[in-house]
Amino acid sequence: MKITVLGGGHGCYAAAVEMAEKKHEVVLWRRDTQALQELSAAGHIEIKDYQGTRSVTVGFENSQINLVSDLEQAIQFADLVVIPLPATTHEDLAQQAAAHFKEGQVVFLPPGTFGSYIFASAMKLVGNTAKVAFAETGTLPYLVRKHGVNNIVVSGYATRLPTGVFPSSLSEHAFAILKQAYPSVEAIEDGLSGALMNAGPIIHPPLILMNAGPLEHFESWDIHNEGTQPAIRRVTNQLDLERMQVREALGYGAPHFPLADHYNKDGEGDEWMYGRGAHGKLTDSGDWREDINLTTHRYMLEDTRLGLSFLVSVGRWAGVATPVAEGLLNIASAVTGNNLYETGRSFEKLGLAQKTKAELNEILQQGV
Repeated sequence: MKITVLGGGHGCYAAAVEMAEKKHEVVLWRRDTQALQELSAAGHIEIKDYQGTRSVTVGFENSQINLVSDLEQAIQFADLVVIPLPATTHEDLAQQAAAHFKEGQVVFLPPGTFGSYIFASAMKLVGNTAKVAFAETGTLPYLVRKHGVNNIVVSGYATRLPTGVFPSSLSEHAFAILKQAYPSVEAIEDGLSGALMNAGPIIHPPLILMNAGPLEHFESWDIHNEGTQPAIRRVTNQLDLERMQVREALGYGAPHFPLADHYNKDGEGDEWMYGRGAHGKLTDSGDWREDINLTTHRYMLEDTRLGLSFLVSVGRWAGVATPVAEGLLNIASAVTGNNLYETGRSFEKLGLAQKTKAELNEILQQGV
């Protein structure tokens, strides 16, 4: 299958490598042409994971991963477009890409924060009427960090990826394509259901805000190791309960993939998205001991500003109180000096706040 990966982040390199190792035809695009040149000069991406250390070739032609600097060329090449980028990139990238998507393509946003709606709306705005399926899931398929220009370390792979498609009328086609690349994908109701599986806005805001002191005091701090304490876990559990209550109010069924399962020891509880015992693998790696700037890091700009504003707004639309989500969002607004709800990704911002339930269901099923 022909697969294009858009972006140059941790997950983008991991996706390109995994798809190449699965013998798909792979193109990697990123807007930073200098970084592409440096990667091409290196000639390969080295990966270290549970299988050991190895490499795949990269270059502008005749490589396992072909590098492309032209966005239209990259998109037109693919049957499946994978965009493992932060949600903060969606609006700008959607505007650039909207005219280039073609009939029958599947676009995968892992995870999405309802980015599926952003991309579909951008297509409508430019008059592109091709039937394109946008799918989004609850997490990045990889626990991964880049180490330099061409080295990545993958601490874990997703074993279950609950995924919804926008519009849901294209679900059958989308999952037939997706499962060729990601067999761990599990079909759920629609794109909004997929957006409300996003684990980032549940795990990261409590960790950064309740560790604000050590994050600003120490040169680096591991929010997932010593930063994960019982009091913070209790807040996370309550925040996750609000997410699940919103899902239930919208009629979405279990499993809701409660984040508590992520913290279970190997052999305990239900299997979460990264399998059993994944939290231990994450902390053992040491790759998440980092310098997190509370005003610029993606945990604030993506998971808090976009993710929590989205959850709060959907809760308001559905008539479900989300006091912990709202409280964290208000504290984050004080920390950053900005009203994160007003600048976030809310139903109001998306033009959905005044839709009736029937109107919203029609959009979810048939598209914008």
